[in-house]
Amino acid sequence: MMGRKEIVKLALDALRAHKLRSFLTLLGVIIGVASVIAVVSVIQGLNEYVSTQVMTFGSTSFQITKFSQGFSTLDDFARESKRKNLGMEDLEAIDQGCRHCTLTAGVYNRGTTLRRKGQSIENVDMRGVTVNAYLVGTVMELDSGRHFAQADVDHAREEVIIGYDIKDRLFPTEDPLEKELTIDGRVFTVIAVAKKTGDSFGQSQDVFIRIPITTYKKLYNVNGQPMSIFVQTDTPALMRVAIDEARVVLRNRLHRGYKDDDGFSISTADTFLDLWSKISGSIFMVTIGLASIALVVGGIVIMNIMLVSVTERTREIGIRKALGARRSDILGQFLAESVILSASGGILGVSGGLFAAWLVSIFTPLPMTVKMWAIFMGVFVASAIGIFFGIYPARSASDLDPVEALRAE
Repeated sequence: MMGRKEIVKLALDALRAHKLRSFLTLLGVIIGVASVIAVVSVIQGLNEYVSTQVMTFGSTSFQITKFSQGFSTLDDFARESKRKNLGMEDLEAIDQGCRHCTLTAGVYNRGTTLRRKGQSIENVDMRGVTVNAYLVGTVMELDSGRHFAQADVDHAREEVIIGYDIKDRLFPTEDPLEKELTIDGRVFTVIAVAKKTGDSFGQSQDVFIRIPITTYKKLYNVNGQPMSIFVQTDTPALMRVAIDEARVVLRNRLHRGYKDDDGFSISTADTFLDLWSKISGSIFMVTIGLASIALVVGGIVIMNIMLVSVTERTREIGIRKALGARRSDILGQFLAESVILSASGGILGVSGGLFAAWLVSIFTPLPMTVKMWAIFMGVFVASAIGIFFGIYPARSASDLDPVEALRAE
């Protein structure tokens, strides 16, 4: 009976005898495993990136909006469209009725176009804000200038705080402070430039402007536009209490019954993370499913090549049996060839997947996050495929009758 070392040596010799065919046989497994490793790494990197971005919103703040963050069905969207728009009266009610709400702020949003000296920037995110807006949630720091004062809001002054990219594009060689630019035909004075925050998912976060909320209401009809309300608490432990208090205040204002829904939605950083978790989980499962197809195809290729190998080596099998090789020896030899093929493909696939993940981290803001369980899983699954798809060819070889095998040409 042949030992394990001899079986492995014979298997390696057989594979080396057909190097090109062996490599081509590996391609399906390599692509499948590389896809799995790359997907796991990218998804994990995305999760870390999104968590970092979302947590800048703060663990002590929450947002109240007309619409939920993400819709399950069109019916949900239609139902929430019928909700009452939130406005300044709701903000004032929360400010007065929520004892654990340290700060409150209101924000209106719309897109606009900026113009200055023949230059223009389209699709700029305009935010009409209350005086405390820069302190709630993601704190907005300034590169130069000052924040809005209460007097700016009270008198609806046409002043604007611009994002850093606005400064670079409209004021490339001069200080923008106290300079003027045109917003929808009205002239505004720049009083501050926000600090640069960078990109998120490839989109600049510095193409925005802020104007006093009263100025926004003076220029635009807000009757059909919902306002977002931001609330800040002192500690994460008090946030749940503050959320309950704000919910009671708004439900009373909206005259919601016991069995009615709130008529508004409350979101925290965890809300956005839960939404992302569902999205990334779906992406992960779909992509893993597609990668699994490549692994199955690779396994089928291995089985076909091994069947061809059995046919080509029928006489060799007959000679080995005639010289005393047992059925288990032949079975072990061909099964070893199949497992070595698939395991090699798994190792090469892991290397390819790590390289792909590294490239993603180089050319995108996503970090390269490699989980050891994914590496072990890739090699294990590849080896398991070799065993599963190699059993039939190996049994076919071991079942050959030595007399008939010796007669083969």
